[in-house]
Amino acid sequence: QVQLVESGGGLVQPGGSLRLSCAASGFTLGAIGWFRQAPGKEREGVSCISSSIGIIYSADSVKGRFTISRDNAKNTVYLQMNSLKSEDTAVYYCAAKTVPLSGRRCLLRDNYDYWGQGTQVTVSS
Repeated sequence: QVQLVESGGGLVQPGGSLRLSCAASGFTLGAIGWFRQAPGKEREGVSCISSSIGIIYSADSVKGRFTISRDNAKNTVYLQMNSLKSEDTAVYYCAAKTVPLSGRRCLLRDNYDYWGQGTQVTVSS
């Protein structure tokens, strides 16, 4: 069965940190990405890795604060989120393909085949 299972969301105070995990089963990860969707807004790309050994791309709004990484042996991708702000509040989704994506295409949601169920991240005091 092909699926992506996310974990690690929750409530955190501004300036705090969270680490999201996304475990894939039933297929091997190619390009991977993290996306988020806030209420009333479109789903946007946060950070991605274009292939199993590819380049990382991130949205300007999270550069220097969020770090995407992958463990190919575990078929798992992570998003370390530091210095969280209230505007980071959203449902976070991981997305994946079995093949690479070239360049910043990995930040575009329409390019992915598989999606996780989403995990809520709330940044509030």
